[in-house]
Amino acid sequence: MIEVKDIKKSFGEKTILDGISGVFGTGKCNLIIGSSGSGKTVFTKCIVGLFKPDQGEILYDGKNMLEMDREERTALRQQIGMLFQGSALFDSMTVEQNIIFTLDMFSNMSYRDKKKRIDEVLERVELTGSNNKYPAEISGGMKKRVGIARAIVLNPKYLFCDEPNSGLDPQTSLVIDKLIKEITTEYNITTLVVTHDMNSVMEIGDHIVYLYKGKKEWEGNNKEIIFSKSDQLNDFIFASEFLQGAKAIRMLEVEGKIEEGTAVQEAEKLIGESEGQSS
Repeated sequence: MIEVKDIKKSFGEKTILDGISGVFGTGKCNLIIGSSGSGKTVFTKCIVGLFKPDQGEILYDGKNMLEMDREERTALRQQIGMLFQGSALFDSMTVEQNIIFTLDMFSNMSYRDKKKRIDEVLERVELTGSNNKYPAEISGGMKKRVGIARAIVLNPKYLFCDEPNSGLDPQTSLVIDKLIKEITTEYNITTLVVTHDMNSVMEIGDHIVYLYKGKKEWEGNNKEIIFSKSDQLNDFIFASEFLQGAKAIRMLEVEGKIEEGTAVQEAEKLIGESEGQSS
């Protein structure tokens, strides 16, 4: 579990984070959402220790990271896995070499054990046999899966994902979302995902924090978000008339006022009306 208490961060006279608190549970996909400039990147960098907040506490399983000495911080960082927005693979290295890089940096395993562990994580992300391929030889979705394999190779307790679906088509995005959700549950990891992808919000959002102008505007899960009364959140997520109509249909379905089949018919009707207006 990760808990943040009253985090504040400014650069010069500009306040970026203004008293944000929250609890990010273990075994859950915790999503950080918000428009550009809302503070979500700075917030995440504070949590992982790249920025030091001006005020507040950051607790990893009850231990305040801001009060740790260098040795304790090093040990904590070895328990953190990172999936970067662009996957951040080394182009000159094979898939196997990209993953073993982490093991070489942070473990004393024998080469044989490293190879075994690499094969295990590649199998977990459904990339068995891709060891000797180079990043240029694999698709964007496969690169993301290699990034996930590298992030979990040390069996981390915490997993941070920065825009994991950036640059992917909708179908591949769903595959990555499903994989992140499965790994989070299977390994009981505390996962934090920074995302703009509303499919991710609705599919894997066990716990969602919406930031607005440096403050926590809303907090809940992917079922509660449908019923949010926050104008800022609704404008952010349900920006178009089509999505507003889809929200209304979903609310009726969740409340049991219409049957699932009816909801599908209503959605198809809405899509037809939307296409008619655009033609």
